[in-house]
This record gives sequence, structure tokens and C-alpha cells, in this order.
Amino acid sequence: MTPYQVIKKFKKEFDQEPFVFRSPGRINLIGEHTDYNEGFVLPAAIDKEIIFAIHPSDNNSCKLIAIDLNDTIKTDISDIKYSKKLWPNYLLGVIDQLQKNGAAIGGFNLVFGGNIPIGAGLSSSAAIEGGLTYALDQLFDLNLTKIDLVKIAHKAENEFVGLRCGIMDQYINIFGEKNKVLKIDCRSLEYEYVPINLDNYKIVLLDTQVKHKLQSSEYNIRREQCEEGIKILSRVNPKIKSLRDVGLDFINSHKDRLPELLFKRCSYVVNENQRLLEGCKDLRTNNISAFGEKMFQSHYGLRDEYEVSCKELDILVSVAEDHPGVIGARMMGGGFGGCTINLVKNEDYLDFIDLATKTYKDKTRTDIKAYFCSIKNGTSTLNLEDNETSNRFMY
Repeated sequence: MTPYQVIKKFKKEFDQEPFVFRSPGRINLIGEHTDYNEGFVLPAAIDKEIIFAIHPSDNNSCKLIAIDLNDTIKTDISDIKYSKKLWPNYLLGVIDQLQKNGAAIGGFNLVFGGNIPIGAGLSSSAAIEGGLTYALDQLFDLNLTKIDLVKIAHKAENEFVGLRCGIMDQYINIFGEKNKVLKIDCRSLEYEYVPINLDNYKIVLLDTQVKHKLQSSEYNIRREQCEEGIKILSRVNPKIKSLRDVGLDFINSHKDRLPELLFKRCSYVVNENQRLLEGCKDLRTNNISAFGEKMFQSHYGLRDEYEVSCKELDILVSVAEDHPGVIGARMMGGGFGGCTINLVKNEDYLDFIDLATKTYKDKTRTDIKAYFCSIKNGTSTLNLEDNETSNRFMY
């Protein structure tokens, strides 16, 4: 869905010239399931995005149109309730949180749609939440800071939608910058931009086309398991408040205090934080190959210790392991389906995709989808006269 299609739909529906915003999906290079453990993550905003065409209404009513779903809901700004349709809740949750924060917003009309693959683990939900939060801030002159936008969008998903996700997705949605990854400290919310030079590589996303039903329930279970591990370890050292406070030597030396399953969960998180910090050093010295190896190690931890992978993801990472043109690959997102993210040499990416497609089809009788993405800025007002935007979204 292009900006032009979204704008055309808005004009047809409301006979007004809308304000237009873009809100990107994201990739996470390394640091999975560390955010809700107050650790580090390393995401980037990408050129797959949702477009918002929006304008204030002349009363307290809201008409929300999901053009990709061909669906519409109407509501009153003073009567925000959870929707059984589910998709509106990512928008309604933002309105709910803004009102709880005392923001003076009125009714508005909205048409939105985009090109973020749904279910591929690129966080279309955070793009919806962050994009609407940003748009309403601009529309009603709320003067919110960037971190305010992040927190409101994050609470919308935690408290209204009901998924206890960490803050990474909403953070990178607002703070992303072109050709940079964002090292986020999920405890302090401090951040640091780390340059990434991918001139010789392509970011290739391979979508398994599966999403096992375990994802939501197992996500919350993993979080509870980490919390239980912390309770045990804090009896040894009361200063431990999260797995962020636990080092490799400490957890290994107190392995016998944890049930085997909890040790695996906690050990993965501690090791993943360390991999991320070392990976940032690799990027600063332009050692992309060393960084890519850490991506493989991240997948092994997610597969064997955190146990959130699945056979479909493992098949694709196995193909990447054996292909000389791939320097790094892993599952990305919450797990149990979705995408693998692969760093592939420019001259080898077509061969890699062909091999992955054939192998996956032979083993699962399912086709994969391949996407390319590049690292772009976070949520912003859309300038359709910008050459780069025009090239990305053709009529």
C-alpha cells in the first residue's frame, strides 16, 4: 500500500487534505528477549513502513480505516473501549494512554496502511502505536518529548492490548536514524547510535510463513521464568534486581541454585547481553564478519537455551550456515515463526535466496517470502516531494 493510495482513500472518504506521517517497522540485529530483562538491544528502523493520513474531525468522533484490511471502526474519543476486532486496539490504546496522561486531544479521522509484512516479526504493531502517538502529538500540539512518545506507545501495548512486551520496538520506531543501529539500555532508557557499514552486504529477511500459536503464551512464560530466576539469585546477592545485574561468572558459579530450565533461560539472557556489547565493538571497527558470527551464536542460544525457535526457522538458519555468502543469520522477534535475518554479500544474495527457497520447499512443502530492507529514520512527517520517498513508493 503506497502513500498515494492511502491519501486517495482519505480524500475520497472525508473530502479533506490530510496530514501525512510515516512510521517504520524494525529489525533487531542482536539482543532478543533481553529488553524486558532490563538488558541491551540493538535495533534499527527500516524502509518498510505504515502511512497515516489523518485530520481532526469537527466533533469528538473518530473514524479509523485500515485500508489493508478493508475494515473500519467508529468510536467517540470519550468512550474508548477494547475492540473484539483486535486490530483497532493498537490505535485505541494510544488514545487511552494519551488521555490518562492528561493530553487534550479531540476527535479525528484516520486512514492507514503500508508495506510492513504482517506476522513477519517486523513489529507492525509498534509502527501503528508509535505512528499514531507521533501523529496526534503533531495534530493537537501536545509538545511531547521523544521519550514521552515511546512510553505512551509502549504502555498502549502493555496495558490496553495486553502483551507484556519490552520497550525496544516503540523506542526504535521513534528514535531510529538512517545507517545507524541504536544500542538501547532498557533499564535507564539511555541510548547510543552505532554506525553500521553495510555497503558490501544486503539485509535479507526470509519469512517462514508460519506463526505457531505458542508465541503469545510462551512469551509471557519466558518472562515469568526469568523473574523466578531473579528471585533465586537475589537471595545470594540482594542487589540483583534483574538479569542485567548478573554476570557470566556469577551465574555459572551459582548454577546449582537454579533448576536446570531456569538456568538455561537466565544463561541465555546474560550471554546475549555480552554478545551485544561485544558486537557493538565489532561494528565500530567495521568488523562485520565478527558481528555476523555473533548473530549465529544468538540463534543457537535462542534455539537451545531459550527454546523459542521452531523447525522452520532452524531450517533457514541451517541453509545460511552452509552458504559461503552469508556472514550472519538468526531468528528475529519473539519466536515460533516469523523471519530470519541474514547478512549476505552483495554478489551472493540471489543464489542464497534460491537455495533457501528450494531447501525450505523440499523440507516443509511451504514457500518462503524474501524481503530486502535498508536502515532508515524513525517515525516522521512524510515528505512526498523527497526523491528517496518517491522512489520507494511508486504509483
